Amino acid sequence: MVYDVIVIGAGAAGCFFAINYKEKHPDASVLILEKSNKPLAKLKISGGGRCNVTHACFDPRELVKYYPRGQKELMGPFNSFQPGDTIAWFAERGVELKIEEDGRMFPTTDSSQTIIDTFLGELEAKEVKVYYSCGVDAINYSEEDVHLDCGEQSFKARNVFLATGGTPSMWNVLNNMGIDVVDPVPALFTFNIASKIISDLPGVSCPNTRVKIMGTKLEEFGPTLITHWGLSGPGILKLSSVAAILLHAEKYKFKIEVNWNTDFEFQDVIEVFKNQKELRPKQKVWPNPLVEMPKRLWKNLCAVSGISEESNYADINKKQIVALANLCTNCSFDVNGKSTNKDEFVSAGGVELKQVDFKRMNLKLFPRIYLAGEVLNIDALTGGFNFQNAWTGAWIASQNME
Repeated sequence: MVYDVIVIGAGAAGCFFAINYKEKHPDASVLILEKSNKPLAKLKISGGGRCNVTHACFDPRELVKYYPRGQKELMGPFNSFQPGDTIAWFAERGVELKIEEDGRMFPTTDSSQTIIDTFLGELEAKEVKVYYSCGVDAINYSEEDVHLDCGEQSFKARNVFLATGGTPSMWNVLNNMGIDVVDPVPALFTFNIASKIISDLPGVSCPNTRVKIMGTKLEEFGPTLITHWGLSGPGILKLSSVAAILLHAEKYKFKIEVNWNTDFEFQDVIEVFKNQKELRPKQKVWPNPLVEMPKRLWKNLCAVSGISEESNYADINKKQIVALANLCTNCSFDVNGKSTNKDEFVSAGGVELKQVDFKRMNLKLFPRIYLAGEVLNIDALTGGFNFQNAWTGAWIASQNME
């Protein structure tokens, strides 16, 4: 039998594609091949088990900024299918999404099982077959059909949709076909730091920081969390994503500078100190931060600057003021290693984007092979953006595959 479409991968992009393709072509024969023994495993753990479906960013020009790799290529696709369309798609199937304060969107049930049940129910209703424990070892492309070698089994299809995510085995298959693949590197990770400034402060968070990678122009803004092993939080994760390839090349040994509160720069702190020495000279320094930040962090910065616990503002000399101002606004750390972001591992790498027609989401060399999601060299920051890339690419492919 020659199927109209074979989908490789029963993940988010694969299921979304199959459902939309069958809606447009209800009589088509569609088969999904899944290497594991169950579908949608990564979706189930996403968002801490709640499934961060998308993000409430509805302007494609702003949306692409959340993708360190793929900004230019995604502009057109996001003008065709963006988070507003995702919300409508799920609403049509009885799944309501809610917006949280940071823009992330989850099902109102706060359960990823809601999304899984929706997908599986749609696949069953549309009579889409799923074969589990069936990995693809090779793809042979011809003018007549696409032949899939699955070990003891083989399948043929007119078209193939790849939704295998960041799976090295599929990248190897594509490499053997002559498709260039960018080697994967971790794209979301925390920074390992051993420093007396933060060693006793796990759990302390600063909401308004700037983190720079020294010796580069790379910097990011946002909340930073002090952990048992170093620094984490949205600002750090965003920077790790933007600098993923560079930091991999540096073997994750580099230097950063942190401004703990971007409302203040170096000279601002100097001026505030001068005013405080004049207005409240007898006030103790440690209990009364001049720069808004957690008191425990302020105390540590004071101690490293040579300011004792008993010091009043009148006691502080120029050298100590300069040292503290530097620590508040340009606090330097040596980073020595990384830690992965929980279970939701994201990598930079995948199919080289120049080989893809983003108007149709197919390979230029093999036009009847379509693909979307993390199999491409596209990755995003946390917040629902990787799923939105999957929905968008899968939808475009479903509408353009004949």
